[in-house]
Amino acid sequence: MCREELPSVNRAYAEFREKGLEVLLVNFRETPEAVGKAVRDRGYTSPVVLDQSGDVTGRAYGVWGPPTFFLVNRKGRLVGRAVGPRGWDSPQARAFLRALVDQSD
Repeated sequence: MCREELPSVNRAYAEFREKGLEVLLVNFRETPEAVGKAVRDRGYTSPVVLDQSGDVTGRAYGVWGPPTFFLVNRKGRLVGRAVGPRGWDSPQARAFLRALVDQSD
């Protein structure tokens, strides 16, 4: 994940977490030590998981470079995918996230 997105991801997670938003940051092809340092240095607030080989991330999900976002609803259905930097502070992004967490089905 690019450093520029981290603050807006953290703010979105903080704002919508109580309503059910889950954010998982997936790091791939790096050592646990490097990931741990990045988590501390960059101030990640959501859980970070590691795909050290990159096999699951690349082969199963088609992610070959960060950042890639997958948006999944409460039923586990993929409702959006975005590749490349995104600002999660925009009114459009906030409205989308609000609608996503407000869905009852």
